[in-house]
Amino acid sequence: MSGLLAGLDPELPRSVVAALRARGETVATAESLTAGLVTAALTAVPGSSAVVRGGVVVYATELKAELAGVDPALLAERGPVDPDVARALAAGARARCGATYGLGLTGVAGPDPQDGAPVGTVHVALVGPGFGEVVSPLFSGGREAIRTAAVRAALDLVAVRLGTLQG
Repeated sequence: MSGLLAGLDPELPRSVVAALRARGETVATAESLTAGLVTAALTAVPGSSAVVRGGVVVYATELKAELAGVDPALLAERGPVDPDVARALAAGARARCGATYGLGLTGVAGPDPQDGAPVGTVHVALVGPGFGEVVSPLFSGGREAIRTAAVRAALDLVAVRLGTLQG
């Protein structure tokens, strides 16, 4: 991996793509703070077109509702950096792209806090058939480090679900 994903072990997206291919399953993303980096990491893997359905970058709050289907009332009540917003992003990506799994990411990469959430706050959700889960790690470092860590957390969440990584 190069650029913003230079700190990401390339074996992680490879293992996720391979597991999805072996299972005949697909994934889609709705990304805020990572702005497409999860999709970029997955699609850097040769053959990923068989498993990556698509993704949306929903940096602006209103686009979380318009493009990913997040309930505007939830956004108004809790703001964009919230675990339930991440879960709604994942569900929206899954539904709108017709994927087995949806990944949703929201958080604060900095340099400043947002809506009361400190820099490094990240919410990553994975939604699939009959389940939805959210992890909410707090990362440190600069924007690049936080965004790379968020990508890793998202791919780890999928890998654990697929059984390619011990949780």
